Amino acid sequence: MSGSPYAWHMSTIAWPDLPAAQQPVWPDDAALQVVLAELRAQPPLVFAGECDILTDHLGKAARGEAFVLTGGDCAETFAANTADSIRARLQTVLQMSVVLTYAASLPVIKVGRVAGQYFKPRSNPIEVRDGVELPSYLGDAVNALDFTSESRRPDPQRLLKAYHASGAALNLIRAFTQGGYADLRQVHAWNQDFVRESTAGQLYDKLASEIDRALSFMHACGANPEEFTRVEFYAAHEALSLDYERALTRVDSRTGNLYDVSGHFLWVGERTRQLGGAHMHFASTIRNPVGMKVGPTASPEEVLEAVEMLNPDRVPGRLSLITRMGAGKVRDTLPAIVQKVEASGNPVVWVCDPMHGNTFEASSGHKTRSFDDVIAEVEGFFEVHRQLGTIPGGIHVELTGDDVTECVGGTHGVAEDGLGVRYETACDPRLNREQSLELAFLVADMLLRR
Repeated sequence: MSGSPYAWHMSTIAWPDLPAAQQPVWPDDAALQVVLAELRAQPPLVFAGECDILTDHLGKAARGEAFVLTGGDCAETFAANTADSIRARLQTVLQMSVVLTYAASLPVIKVGRVAGQYFKPRSNPIEVRDGVELPSYLGDAVNALDFTSESRRPDPQRLLKAYHASGAALNLIRAFTQGGYADLRQVHAWNQDFVRESTAGQLYDKLASEIDRALSFMHACGANPEEFTRVEFYAAHEALSLDYERALTRVDSRTGNLYDVSGHFLWVGERTRQLGGAHMHFASTIRNPVGMKVGPTASPEEVLEAVEMLNPDRVPGRLSLITRMGAGKVRDTLPAIVQKVEASGNPVVWVCDPMHGNTFEASSGHKTRSFDDVIAEVEGFFEVHRQLGTIPGGIHVELTGDDVTECVGGTHGVAEDGLGVRYETACDPRLNREQSLELAFLVADMLLRR
């Protein structure tokens, strides 16, 4: 993918003083300004041309000609920004995309919650343990998870660390996806031992063998398309910290358009989608493809106003609406929103986030999600679009490539009393590799029936 040059006159961008939810309270503004000046001087992590290509691809998803798979960590951590961890997450998304592509005969746009998901919104800015009050953990780019006053103190130097960690992750991902690791002839190698013995893993091995035979036949016929040896993989994260995102916004010298070069795709969260707020204004200003989370409290009129604000030129692929209703509400709440937006003629990509509306606290005290609820919300999402004759364009899930025990259920899944065995998330519970692969097979079947 080709990039483009940038003009670096960032001082010319005047951001309006609008209310901004979920922003850290930095204790030393002078130190923050030094860091932001350094961030503004850093090179881009992604390029305008890459963002434009992704917009074009997402336009295909809006028309039903492709399907979006977004997956990755709830909250990235600096400690997990290792080659093994990044490779495992990439493997999981690649495996899922192979299942979806082969089973449903549909191109899959692969997007990772990676290289920037170092910020987290919180319901309460204060956490209390045994009578001790400290700032909540806001992601590794702001403070640390350990419950001490020193760890929880927001430190702007962490913004720089997030930038450099994101750059390292993107470099590794580009090496993996363009250097032969993502070659379709590697499909068997992506199936780790702990997954291979599961039902989903065995189904995957069978599918991989079919792909091997098809590739061997094509090779024997003299065909070896370059598309089989590498993949396009895009980086996405929530545009939460406006200090960070604004500092990494650049002017494309070809067009004069603004791009947030911290990631290819940015989304506005459920807690920050206020129509008069700074996050929505920021998203409306940049030219990247953007998304907006839509929860069960959103009204159809409110969503339509946001759609017109974020995509006034009605560009296919520019805007994704990522719905997160909950398994028990999706069939009742989603139809009116879809009907209102579709009637406007403004093209959007409808994406299902089946994770955030299905969180509960287990008897052990662990925050968890039920795999059955995740599947039920995806089924409800597809059912609504099937009944309305509209297009289900993708799924957005929190997952990891490791054998963690954070979400209950699945064919060989985790029981509530086993959540503590490998509960490793920094914030919200993630599907493990086996559960993610099982989800992919079930979604592939839904795509065939849509």
